[in-house]
Amino acid sequence: MQASLLRAQGCSDAGFCTMGAMKPDQPFNKRINLKLRSMELSFYRGTTTLTPIVYVATADFNFSLNSKNTFQLKLPYQHVEGRMGNTASISDISLCLTRTVFSSDKFDLNLSVGAKIPTNNSDLKVDNQVLPMYYQTSLGTYDFIAGLSVINRKWLFATGIQIPLNANKNDFDWHHWKDPDPEEIKYAERYANATNLWRGTDVMLRVERNFRLSRFNFSAGLLPIYRIMSDRITNFQGIRTSKDGAGNEAEGLALSWITTAGYHFNVKSGIKLLVGHKIVQREFSPDGLTRELVTSFTYSYRFR
Repeated sequence: MQASLLRAQGCSDAGFCTMGAMKPDQPFNKRINLKLRSMELSFYRGTTTLTPIVYVATADFNFSLNSKNTFQLKLPYQHVEGRMGNTASISDISLCLTRTVFSSDKFDLNLSVGAKIPTNNSDLKVDNQVLPMYYQTSLGTYDFIAGLSVINRKWLFATGIQIPLNANKNDFDWHHWKDPDPEEIKYAERYANATNLWRGTDVMLRVERNFRLSRFNFSAGLLPIYRIMSDRITNFQGIRTSKDGAGNEAEGLALSWITTAGYHFNVKSGIKLLVGHKIVQREFSPDGLTRELVTSFTYSYRFR
């Protein structure tokens, strides 16, 4: 059984930590065919560093093209509740092709390439004002994704890269936020400006230890994600910049620990609970991808 720590914006990443070779808690078992077609239904809750709470329901389909190649399609629906308002819609669609480039009795080596497809322009509004990225159900960008993993019966090591290919059309700038309540204006200032946001490139590394019994399985690991290129926005003066008003740049490390616990009903179906907690946050995050605590419950079914 495989699990999906999804987001739409989960675990401070923009989606690639749950795609193909980068997914958590991947099985390694040479006694059965692990390339069966499968479907996973995941329900996710993520708390942020401000008031928004993110809920996501995702259908994750995996198709076996042949003995070495699989295709993944993820269709999420996202709902956000926060002090500024509520939003809900289909979130970004994920497509990923994974190939097993080497397989032995001791370990597998997998390679993935994929893409994230936006479902809106990241310009959802309340009272005719564009909301911060925390409330947006799409990142508003086309992203290229690639990754590599090495897996055996006890360990999973994975790395990946996500490269945004365009700027979104978000227009949030707290300098322009209008509200009759001064406290609400003060609260809006806590959100980073994100006008025409072009996110920086992310790289990730997953290190995970697995414990598998006949029906139960557990895993624990670390997920560091490093933004190697700064986000760029248009500030209230119309200047394209990578810094906020305090001089902070949207780059650096976000680090989480991840644990999972699963149970197999039979060879075809099972359930899994995943919990992730942030250890290190980026100081400046105009993309709204900051999470304090995430939980995900997944039901999976395999088709022969």
